[in-house]
Amino acid sequence: MTDESVPDSEEEWRETLDEDEYRVLRECGTEPKFSGEYIDEDRDGTFRCAGCGAQLFDSETKFGSNTGWPSFFDAAEDAIEYREDTSHGMVRTEVVCAHCEGHLGHVFDDGPDPTGKRYCINSVALEFDEES
Repeated sequence: MTDESVPDSEEEWRETLDEDEYRVLRECGTEPKFSGEYIDEDRDGTFRCAGCGAQLFDSETKFGSNTGWPSFFDAAEDAIEYREDTSHGMVRTEVVCAHCEGHLGHVFDDGPDPTGKRYCINSVALEFDEES
């Protein structure tokens, strides 16, 4: 998508996204553990927002966390916004796409060096562009 094509209303989002994408990106849902297509993705490339196409993560920052979701130790500059999430009786840091505000997942402070971060991201919130 281009900047001009980001939906303006939830009705437009429903027409643009499939049911699972809408549930995760617009309703802060979570895909089942170990069900996402990008858990074992190890090709070189770029992970983009499934809602708007914005670049979010580089494959060089992806690592195997064995948590059930794709994990990254860093995000593209200015690609992510952070929000406090107090749902499910916990306090977590939600990560959303800075461009379209789509829910991506959460970030935790138990990742590897050099950042110590673990961006735990739903595969359904991502698209992958392989480097050629």
